[in-house]
Amino acid sequence: MKGGARRWVAEALGTFGLVFAGTGAVVANELSGGAVTHIGVSIVFGAIVMAMVVCFGPVSGAHINPAVTVAFWLARQFKGHEVLPYIASQCAGAIAASAALRGLYPASQSLGVTLPITGVGPAFVMEVLLTMILIFVILACVLGHRLAAFAAGLTIGATVGLCALFGGPFTGASMNPARSLGPALISGQFEFHWLYWLAPITGAALAVALYRFVWAGTVVD
Repeated sequence: MKGGARRWVAEALGTFGLVFAGTGAVVANELSGGAVTHIGVSIVFGAIVMAMVVCFGPVSGAHINPAVTVAFWLARQFKGHEVLPYIASQCAGAIAASAALRGLYPASQSLGVTLPITGVGPAFVMEVLLTMILIFVILACVLGHRLAAFAAGLTIGATVGLCALFGGPFTGASMNPARSLGPALISGQFEFHWLYWLAPITGAALAVALYRFVWAGTVVD
């Protein structure tokens, strides 16, 4: 398998793992009457991100998130012609994971779909800020400190879990368009779905700008 195809498969598998475990925890919580709890769901999201970064980081960078791919492109650390194949691979993995969960647990109504609990405005701002925090941490880990896969995975996974813990009740704390696409497509619930693309991409762009300012002199142009 050629290098490009190997990276695309790694992105698809990594995103599959993220959505299958993360939204699978949401489904388990739904069908069990709250046995997993919100704290448990947050831990699962953080842990699976850590695992996927460790597993696939050395192969593809383990973006497993279109917002991350866009951020690295904006930071001039990723080639433009790779952006669409990466995002397509991530979306394919997410859709496959949600389809698998639908097949396994057809009684689930939501499949872990992300919807704003408050108004659209506050939800948009929350998703922008959550994604900005996450992407800033990723950039600091990868470009600033140049951490090894395990250390980066631990830090990034902890950040995902933290953001999910306090942001989840408001918006679902997606921070990831692919993570929201899979459940939305398979469950047919596209209301407000645009928010979960526009807000994370906006947050990614802000994170890159903030990183360039705070880490001035350390960013490779």
